[in-house]
Amino acid sequence: MSRFRDPDLKDRQSNSTAAKKAMLEKFQAAAKDPLIAARRAALEAERLIRRAEREAAKKERDAERAAQVARDAETAAKAKREAEEAAALAATELTEREAALKAEQKAARDIRYAARKAAKKERRRGY
Repeated sequence: MSRFRDPDLKDRQSNSTAAKKAMLEKFQAAAKDPLIAARRAALEAERLIRRAEREAAKKERDAERAAQVARDAETAAKAKREAEEAAALAATELTEREAALKAEQKAARDIRYAARKAAKKERRRGY
């Protein structure tokens, strides 16, 4: 008895075709509706506006990043110049200290030499 109530293959196929056709007609009617078309146009316009805003914000961020990179490069160059100046100053001070030390050593050596010479003279004279 249950077989009598079950639809056969042709009935199922025709029901499926009819359902598909009804859905297609429903969507076609919705696509032709001017209210929905206007809403879609408004949504598309809003999307375009948001996209333009995002692009403008991106360009602004890129410009800010470029400015930051330029500032960082300037800061690095300034720090490098200061480091080079400090190194040059330190090198100059070092050479001055070395020159002063050599002058002191030479003066001490000259004093010792003069003292030895005087002692040698004194020994030769015999006083």
